[in-house]
Amino acid sequence: MKMKELPKEERPRERLKKFGSDALSNLELIEILLQTGTKTKDLKTLGEEVLLLLERKEIPTLQELQRIDGLGEAKALLLLASFEFSKRFLLSPQEERKKITSPKSAYQYTKSFFFHKKQECFYCLYLDAHKEVIGEKMLFQGTIDRSTVHPREVFKEAYRMGASSIICLHNHPSGFLEPSSMDVAFTEKLVTIGKIQELPILDHIIVGENDYYSFMEHENLIFNNDKVMI
Repeated sequence: MKMKELPKEERPRERLKKFGSDALSNLELIEILLQTGTKTKDLKTLGEEVLLLLERKEIPTLQELQRIDGLGEAKALLLLASFEFSKRFLLSPQEERKKITSPKSAYQYTKSFFFHKKQECFYCLYLDAHKEVIGEKMLFQGTIDRSTVHPREVFKEAYRMGASSIICLHNHPSGFLEPSSMDVAFTEKLVTIGKIQELPILDHIIVGENDYYSFMEHENLIFNNDKVMI
């Protein structure tokens, strides 16, 4: 049955107003976001095809959404923005957003950033003098086995935000959390520059789906000289 053929009280928007979002099915929620069907495809069919794409439990790309016949750029962008906002707002542990007290809390705060990422992504957390997060930034997204970011990008953002310290994080899509020789060399470079700039790198954390590796917690020699602690 097409949307216009449904009794008004059974349409998703009316049900949302009357019963709240919890009462709606996934399809009805998608239908509200899509708003309309097309000349060749009704709203329900379009919504079902979007849900089918979401069954793999990861956020689709813009290109993947646009492969759905009848889903134009405007609708695809709206869906993509809605999915990303939900991930950031609902999956990030809000109670830990204000202050980073340990490598574990940095991991818990940021692990949702890396959900279902098939490429290496490099992030920085920028902290004030009280170790409160004043910003986070993804500085690079690379191939599945290599991530390259220039140190100047790390510190440029720190100065722009007025940060007092930095925590670096990146993921290993392979699931193997031990740092590579490139990870170690890059961390050494960042820590050295941070000392010169008086903008300390507190830790470099390798993020996995259910665990993490902290250079600082492993008492890596890079951090041993000054015993930098979060």
